[in-house]
Amino acid sequence: MEQQIYDLIILGSGCAGLTAGIYAGRAQLRTLILENGALGGQAATTNEIGNYPGVPDASGPELMQRMLEQARSFGAEFQSCTVHSVQLAGERKRVETSAGIFEAYAIILATGATPRKLGFEGEAEFRGRGVGYCATCDGFFFQDKDVFVIGGGNSAAEEALYLTRFAKKVTVLVRKDAFRCEKAVAQKVLSHPKIEVKFNTELIRAYGDETLKGAEMRNNRTGEITTYTVPEEDGMFGIFVFVGYQPASELFQGQVELDGDGYIQTDDRLETNLPGVYAAGDVRPKELRQLVTATADGAIAATQAGTYILRKKEKLGIAPAQARKDLREETSAASQGVLTEALRSQIRPVFRKLERDVVLVMAGEPDDVKTQELKDLLGQLCEESPHLSLRAYPKHDRACPVAFERWPAFALCGGDGQYSGVKFSGIPGGHEFNSLIFAIYHYGGPGQEMDAALRARIASIQKPVQVQIAVSLSCHFCPEVVIAAQRIAMLNPQIEAEMVDVGLFHEFQRKYRLMSVPALIVQGKSIHFGPQSMAQILDVIESAQ
Repeated sequence: MEQQIYDLIILGSGCAGLTAGIYAGRAQLRTLILENGALGGQAATTNEIGNYPGVPDASGPELMQRMLEQARSFGAEFQSCTVHSVQLAGERKRVETSAGIFEAYAIILATGATPRKLGFEGEAEFRGRGVGYCATCDGFFFQDKDVFVIGGGNSAAEEALYLTRFAKKVTVLVRKDAFRCEKAVAQKVLSHPKIEVKFNTELIRAYGDETLKGAEMRNNRTGEITTYTVPEEDGMFGIFVFVGYQPASELFQGQVELDGDGYIQTDDRLETNLPGVYAAGDVRPKELRQLVTATADGAIAATQAGTYILRKKEKLGIAPAQARKDLREETSAASQGVLTEALRSQIRPVFRKLERDVVLVMAGEPDDVKTQELKDLLGQLCEESPHLSLRAYPKHDRACPVAFERWPAFALCGGDGQYSGVKFSGIPGGHEFNSLIFAIYHYGGPGQEMDAALRARIASIQKPVQVQIAVSLSCHFCPEVVIAAQRIAMLNPQIEAEMVDVGLFHEFQRKYRLMSVPALIVQGKSIHFGPQSMAQILDVIESAQ
């Protein structure tokens, strides 16, 4: 595997990781940020952020995108990959990933935390069939339906408010006798006409058939059991769980000190028990888990890491890095149709690595607005590389070399017309724009490094397999699954991987009764919800052989 050496590696691209990248970049440190999914962390799943100083009423995705662009402007590099193992002791920290081996003099662990499961009866059974953990990703599935939100903290309150945009009614179940969130947010929830709050109440059971049909709740003070049954005209309802988080610290067990709940222990300088190893954000214990505290963590960790790296280099006799040009000078906020100049500047370094011709074959209704939007996007992408070209066909045109079931859609083909097995149904905007760029890079360029064992597993699949990934463009978990599945398809002609935007193709969502994304559908039968690594996708494909 390729091995590269950096000054600083940051694991995680949430608010803490991106802030650390900004500060490290400004300090002229060669910095690499590794992320196993889409950039932005938990904040990218929050629709409205009203308490970040100086940025009133910002959306999470917008704020994270601005942080990402700022980190990039100072030279921070990004790599999307799966981290297999880390070695944190010693002079240089070593990270083995699906994209290669990386080493650095210091490392910041900013891997965050994942939503906790509550454990009520039916929770696992109906995940993706009505039970969800991301209102931004899945809220639109419950247009004019009843929704229950479980939790009494900031996340539960804020997501309950967001869900009122879609739901007919939102019922908030709080286990204690009061909210634990900010008073201003609690007051908004309590006064909202579409929200009912039930304190001292726990959900004990959810039931149904293919979708949720009912739920049982218990009053903690009286012991009274009440039942909710979905109205016949609605047919379904939703349950969203926001009851805290589990720190993503499994990779570091046995190396850094963890507390009883699995959070990484640090001192006031955010250094762990190992020299040169720092932790920032929700992966460490803290009284307040907010963007502003994650930002502070990232700044402190990067500053302390910079001091450590400078001393380490002086000790080893390594000259400091030359100052880099501020990349913001090379970008412009001026809009260029679908692609802004800032986006183009980020794409160009990737497209310069293309080695083979890639033909984007699309089809759709010529007078359709969405078809034209897709054509414009792909056409502007083709302007950025001589290796890219676009061929557009009318819907049902027999001359089209790729069979499409939904329109507008497009596929990646080689210069000789060979179909790659990669297909996009819909317009890959939002977070899925990353999937499109990675698809082009993997098919037309060198692609990211991949473990030999994974390549062997992919090559061993002998029977045709159709993989579809249902996504919403607001979901930051979806691109990880799309990128992994499409990479598999490129490496084995027996496999096809299709991204399907369920926000555009409602009949697809109804066919599979999807109420959560990402949803991995194999052979039109086996459905798996939530983030999936390449190895996990291969497990599903192999079981379907």
